[in-house]
Parts: sequence; C-alpha cells; structure tokens
Amino acid sequence: MSQVFDCGDPQQRSVGISSAISAAKGGQLVVLPTDTVYGLGADAFDSSAVAALLAAKGRGRDMPVPVLVGSWHTIDGLVYTVPQGARELIRAFWPGALSLVVHQAPSLQWDLGDANGTVMLRMPLHPVAIEILREVGPMAVSSANISGRPAAVTAEDARHQLGDLVQVYLDGGPAAKQAASTIVDLTGPAPKILRTGPVSAEQIGSVLGIEPGALVN
Repeated sequence: MSQVFDCGDPQQRSVGISSAISAAKGGQLVVLPTDTVYGLGADAFDSSAVAALLAAKGRGRDMPVPVLVGSWHTIDGLVYTVPQGARELIRAFWPGALSLVVHQAPSLQWDLGDANGTVMLRMPLHPVAIEILREVGPMAVSSANISGRPAAVTAEDARHQLGDLVQVYLDGGPAAKQAASTIVDLTGPAPKILRTGPVSAEQIGSVLGIEPGALVN
C-alpha cells in the first residue's frame, strides 16, 4: 500500500522525506516533486529498481532514464570529461529546468537503459527533491506518468497513473513550471537542443556564445 505525505505540513514533510529516502535506499520507487513536473525516482545504482521504474512507466530500454543530482559537484564522478560548455550551463541554470546529455564515466556500475555510454543529468530547483538526492545520491528519475500520457504536475496526477507501484508519494503542491526540462546534448561536435522547455534557446545561446538557431536541429 502506498504512503502519501503532504509536504506543506512540516511534520508530514519530515516523515515523508525520511520514508522516501528509506524506500529509495531499499530498492523501491518514490514520487517526488521537482520544479518542472513530478518525478518517478529510484536509486540510480540499483539496476532492479531502475528496471521496475521502466516497467511502471511501460517504457522500454530504448528510452534510458535520466539522472537527478543534489549538487553541482556530483557530476564530476559521473561524467567522463565535463565539457567546458557544460560547466558554463551548470553555473547559469542549475539548479533549474535544464538537462544535459554528456558522456558518462565508463567505470559507473549502473544500468539506466540503452544509453550508449551517455547520461542525461539535471539538478532540480526544489528543496524536497534536493534533500532526498543529497541523502540517497544520484537517482534515476523520469516523469511520473505512464509512457505516452501527460506528465504529472501534481502528486494526485502521478498517483492516479502509477497507483501502488510506488511506495511513497511526496505531495509538494502543483509543479512550478508544469513543463518538462529543456534538454541540451553536449556529446557531439556542437551543442544541440533535443527538447525545448523552460530554458530557451536564446538563454542557452547567450551563455555559450552561439546563435540560438545553431542549437536547434
């Protein structure tokens, strides 16, 4: 049976965060609020939990799971080489609604799906998410919805779709952005925007010194 905690209530918030941390460390799925949409999360280094996440969403390995981190510095242990452009974008937009696709460190013992040596990373701008990530470590987090259905912008949206497949739901109220993050691919010869979102091509181009039109395929 799932547990639901109202993070607007200080006591429930404290108990809920502790419960979510315990659940994630125990290989179970949790739903947590972020600044963009609600996320369905698991310990990124627990392959069985990540497989359960993909199954809960009805999503194949051909759509690997992104990773959320609780600190700028965490990426140094996850990335083969951090491109200069990535550091500039991180300084400008993290925590926030920008996801970066980079080459992962080859030594990492995780299985996020068929990612072909890459990983999509983001640091969310939400205190509940950050608190959990700093205790659990990097988490595989995808939007908290069945694949092909609208992303959940409230905890109730997520619960309606995922039900008892999730151990703990943390209700942080409606998501602030109510839109999935912008995705920038930094694995090729030039940065490319793979998905438009709250962070615009103009903002990204300004930071990187690139014309916005050159960032879009």
